[in-house]
Amino acid sequence: MMTITRRAATLMAAGTLGLGGLAVAAPALAGNGPFGPGPSSTTIANPGYGMGSGHRMGSGYRTGPGDGVCDRLTVTAQQGTLSAAQKATLVAMAQEEKLAHDLYAVFAARYDAVVFDNIVRAESQHQTAVRTLLQRYGITDPTANQPAGVFTDKAVQATYDKLLAQGRQSLAAALAAGQQVERDDIAALKAAATGLTAPDVKQAYTNLLAASQRHLNAFTRWATR
Repeated sequence: MMTITRRAATLMAAGTLGLGGLAVAAPALAGNGPFGPGPSSTTIANPGYGMGSGHRMGSGYRTGPGDGVCDRLTVTAQQGTLSAAQKATLVAMAQEEKLAHDLYAVFAARYDAVVFDNIVRAESQHQTAVRTLLQRYGITDPTANQPAGVFTDKAVQATYDKLLAQGRQSLAAALAAGQQVERDDIAALKAAATGLTAPDVKQAYTNLLAASQRHLNAFTRWATR
């Protein structure tokens, strides 16, 4: 059994955006957030990533470069224009980031594997970033006010349910599910960059792609331990 402290920390991480709340300060909502205009670069820092965690079997694994830690997301580019198709893609990105966050939150609570704790925090930041872009471009957020594990897109819901059932079988199965999510995200982000001219969205997708690649590497390392 995990300690009460660890379980509480996991639930706090899972609840950051799992209920559709926007964990952004008031200035961000006014356009000065992760992707708002300004003379200097905007960063989204990842606090608390130096936390260690003991593996359930006593292996003593601790947070490190192989555990999916993302230092920060930085966007210095300005707002551009998006086509209707690109706006739809941004909506899909919001769904994908929520799927990853909600799925990893369940696995973080179920398994004593610090890789899920770390990556679910990163996914919270990714959700915030995408939601801020949605607001900036005047696009309705499909994840707003949606409980954890609930999606407005039926295909996304079916994917989530399938991966959740898979990951509940074992830690190995959960890591495999995480790898699949990140592979799908990488493919989607690469496709989304095609023909994209909006500087801020393009830079955001580049950052998210790099993060997904780190997450995939982290899940792969844990799967081979």
